[in-house]
This record gives sequence, C-alpha cells and structure tokens, in this order.
Amino acid sequence: MIESVSSRSPTAETPRVQLRKVVGDDLPVFYEQMHDPAARHMAAYTPRIGDAFFTHWRKIMADPAAWLSSVLADGEVAGHVASWVAQDQRLIGYWIGRPWWGRGIATEALRQFLVAHDARPLYAHVALENLGSIRVLEKNGFTLDQATMAALDTRADGFAERVYVLA
Repeated sequence: MIESVSSRSPTAETPRVQLRKVVGDDLPVFYEQMHDPAARHMAAYTPRIGDAFFTHWRKIMADPAAWLSSVLADGEVAGHVASWVAQDQRLIGYWIGRPWWGRGIATEALRQFLVAHDARPLYAHVALENLGSIRVLEKNGFTLDQATMAALDTRADGFAERVYVLA
C-alpha cells in the first residue's frame, strides 16, 4: 500500500487531500464521525457502539486482505477509505466527516485510493438517497451495476440502496 499520496495545492475552499495508513489514533475520530446522526442518516448506516467499534477496527486493521487509508484534509483526519472482500467480491467504502462535506474531499480521496489499488472490479453499495456519494462514485468512473440491482431491492433494515461497479 502506498503510505502517502497527495493531491493538488490547497485553496481556501479545496483542502489538500492526502491518504495514509490508518493508525490507532485515527479510530476515535472515525468513531465520532460515524456516530454523527446526520451522517448516519445520509449513509443509512448504523455503526457499532463502544468497544465493539474499536474491536472491529483493530480486527480489520490486522486483515491483510483489507486495504485501509485515512483521509487527511489539510493535515486533519477527515475520514477513511477502505476496501475488503466479502462474498467473493472486492467492496469499497468511504466515510468523510460532516465538517468536510461538499469540498471535493471524498472524490479526491477515492481517486487517489483507486490509483494506489488497481484491483477490479470494485463494488460500492450506496444508499439511494445519498446523492453526494453517488456523485463521488460516478466522478471516479463507477457505474450502476444492473446485474446486481436485478437481485437487490431493499436491505433487511428497510433502506433502499444501489450497487455501483468499477470494472
């Protein structure tokens, strides 16, 4: 894995985006970001609580098949990008803290991650209402996966999602 990748020069509105290896000190930041009620609603996601969250992250940090990067915006932990294998598919996901939304950080972080990791295809599940995340995926070349969508209607938790693929 590439330890650090950086983007263009920052401006007042567009922070400098870098990826680096996830470290233990990032986990409390991720915890706070993923427990933000507005962010959870947007992503239609229920995160693990307390020790279960940290135990899960330590487990995936030890998994050699998991690719994990912290997203830094102007040197601050803004979120993460991760890829893992489940049910014979390589999945990808990302989370950006709400203070960083709308500034191109997720798009740039995902772009950098895709350059560093060229395994394809990659699949991303996204909540139907999460138009910002759908735009991030599309800007990075993901397209709606019609084959998967034919078999997927609504998740067990009642939220509708779409599956995007980067071939």
